[in-house]
Amino acid sequence: MSSTATYTVTGMTCGHCVNSVKEEVGQVAGVREVDVDLATGRVTVTSDAPLDVAQVRAAVEEAGYELKA
Repeated sequence: MSSTATYTVTGMTCGHCVNSVKEEVGQVAGVREVDVDLATGRVTVTSDAPLDVAQVRAAVEEAGYELKA
């Protein structure tokens, strides 16, 4: 059974930003799919099990952006 969660990321301004976030969040253990909407800043993550928000936050920060609480 998969789990889906949506987060809001601030600071993304272009396609390169989207790719950076997708790449970093995609490396979190258990993540199957990452969908990023540049216009809204929404990042939808599908994973094998619910993720620890701290892992997602760390991945977003590694990409150079901020996860809104």
